Amino acid sequence: MLMKEYRICMPLTVEEYRIGQLYMISKHSHEQSDRGEGVEVVQNEPYEDPAHGQGQYTEKRVYLNSKLPSWARAVVPKIFYVTEKAWNYYPYTITGNYSQICSFLPKFSIHIETKYEDNKGCNDNIFDTELKDQEREVCFIDIAYDEIPERYYKESEDLRYFKSEKTSRGILQEGWRDTQDPIMCSYKLVTVKFEVWGLQTRVEQFVHKVVRDVLLLGHRQAFAWVDEWIDMTMDEVREFERAIQEATNQKIGIAPSTPMCTDAPESLSVPKDRPRKKSAPETLTLPDPAPSDVPQGSTLSPLPTSNHLQPSTPPSNSELAEVEDQ
Repeated sequence: MLMKEYRICMPLTVEEYRIGQLYMISKHSHEQSDRGEGVEVVQNEPYEDPAHGQGQYTEKRVYLNSKLPSWARAVVPKIFYVTEKAWNYYPYTITGNYSQICSFLPKFSIHIETKYEDNKGCNDNIFDTELKDQEREVCFIDIAYDEIPERYYKESEDLRYFKSEKTSRGILQEGWRDTQDPIMCSYKLVTVKFEVWGLQTRVEQFVHKVVRDVLLLGHRQAFAWVDEWIDMTMDEVREFERAIQEATNQKIGIAPSTPMCTDAPESLSVPKDRPRKKSAPETLTLPDPAPSDVPQGSTLSPLPTSNHLQPSTPPSNSELAEVEDQ
């Protein structure tokens, strides 16, 4: 397991970013779908939690083929996605990503807790107290001056030269976090698990690199597009989100009828106060993969059946403890 805490500051308020985040995610996903990949929205509906109140539950399929290194593409199907499940109680969110692709791609999980505050990333105790004793690296991400992968670079999104016409914020000079007002910080606690001997360290480090690049690009775009969304209301951005999601799903196409992922991961960890509704156990039987999807020399093992969690409810800590004991 590899845990890192990312802190990404932005020249916005937390309340403003509530709109900007929804707009950015929808537009970014639609742009990615032009390359035949992106984010397909499976479910997006209101959800109420006893501890955190009214929120939004979403389930998405994130298509990742072009983002995988060559050694990973050699052992996954041509159509490869991970499922993302998120419980958004802004300014607090829980996100889980996981994949169990047939029997020749080992299970891995990504768990992200996010909190937003109106400060410049100076809160060292923002997450639950039980995490204090867990070793984690704190990584600041500078949306203006950190290097971004060349394939994602756009001059119009270069915040070293961008100035918002509607808010007059920008251009972001070096050291801008010390002088910017308003300023907010997105705190993200990211835990990656890939419990396969011989590959664990390599894969977990690679996944964190991908996560960091995604966070850098997304937060850059949220501010670079600020003039497009700053005047929107929540109702307007939800309508924009709905329309863009429909268009994106059509571009990506309907997922294959043959399941590529199992349901919920048993290794996903969530805060202790997360409730869970009871659901009946389910099993999933996957067909043998096509010969073209199996690398030479591979030996396929049967996929064990397991009890799956209700998609719209996070697992409880007692269930997680049982899994760890096994």
